[in-house]
Amino acid sequence: MKASTYFLIITLFFFGCSTQPKVLFDSLPNTYLMESDFESLPNFTDEKYTEILENFKNNCRSKKAKKLYKNLCEKVESIDNEKSFLTDFFTPYLITTKEDKREGLLTGYYEPELSASLKRHDKYQHPLYETPKDLIVVDLSSIYPALKNYRLRGKVVNNRLIPYDTRAQSKKKPVNAEVICYCDSEIDKFFLEIQGSGRVRLDNNSTIYVGYDNQNGHRYRAIGRYLVKIGVLTLKEVSLQSIRKWLINNPKRVDEVLNYNKSLVYFKQRKQAATGALGLELTPKRSVAVDRRYIPLGSMLYLQSNIYNKKINKIVFAQDTGGAIKGSVRADLFLGTGTDALAVAGKLKSELKLWILLPKNKKEKNK
Repeated sequence: MKASTYFLIITLFFFGCSTQPKVLFDSLPNTYLMESDFESLPNFTDEKYTEILENFKNNCRSKKAKKLYKNLCEKVESIDNEKSFLTDFFTPYLITTKEDKREGLLTGYYEPELSASLKRHDKYQHPLYETPKDLIVVDLSSIYPALKNYRLRGKVVNNRLIPYDTRAQSKKKPVNAEVICYCDSEIDKFFLEIQGSGRVRLDNNSTIYVGYDNQNGHRYRAIGRYLVKIGVLTLKEVSLQSIRKWLINNPKRVDEVLNYNKSLVYFKQRKQAATGALGLELTPKRSVAVDRRYIPLGSMLYLQSNIYNKKINKIVFAQDTGGAIKGSVRADLFLGTGTDALAVAGKLKSELKLWILLPKNKKEKNK
């Protein structure tokens, strides 16, 4: 998915200061934005502007951010006043929906740590796979432009493209893929898939980093919903911690529950810690995962929400995606590594307001 900056500038020029929700990205026809201003952003004056600009510079290392912000990625290198850089060159737009729904959901994720071995032995029995050699990804956007945000995944059998193996099927027969390592817990490996990247402590006392590379093409289904459906948890009880505890206490039903999610994620080794879809190392409490069908990867956002009843208002960067992140007013906040990050991420479910910060056009700057 690539945002058309040319279309964006032309649209801003004609719509001017309209307060009605508008579609400003031709490549994101379901993303509705309402022009705002920095005075409307809650507690914007309390932000750490130097930290923001350092993160903006890092964000500009990605091609998607450079395309969206163009000259601003160059201009930021010679800025003296960090706050005025934001207020002089950006306009905030409240992200909404066609029905003008302005509140969504904020959740959290973290970088898990797993124990594994490069060889299968003893307790190390659960393979973490690279992308299978026979997995085919089909992009139909050149023929059907309406499908530009979708990919078909499968494999060829008897000259026919069929769906790739589900999670359950992949356990019953060999997978045509290299094994990165063998984990000591199927449950930990599953939650690594949910988080998208992590660090692996090997039994030879070394550490490797792994990150999302591909998936089998089946739609993600939340196992928390399944546990609610079968009556072992209530919706209010569902969290990463409660799901994990139930799985550990019910080892004979682990496969049943995990296989409810037919989606299976494949990984590759990384040279750095938690890395998002842009290929950038994620920054705790500054990086978010979004739904790329609604929010351009590489964009700078402002969020309003709360964590443990404490309000948060801050600038973040759309640097990652996730199978469970769906919708326009939706974000998953990266909280870092370790038990403290896990404790918050596993239970975070808060109402959310989101603004996207886009370049001002010349007409606006000359007012």
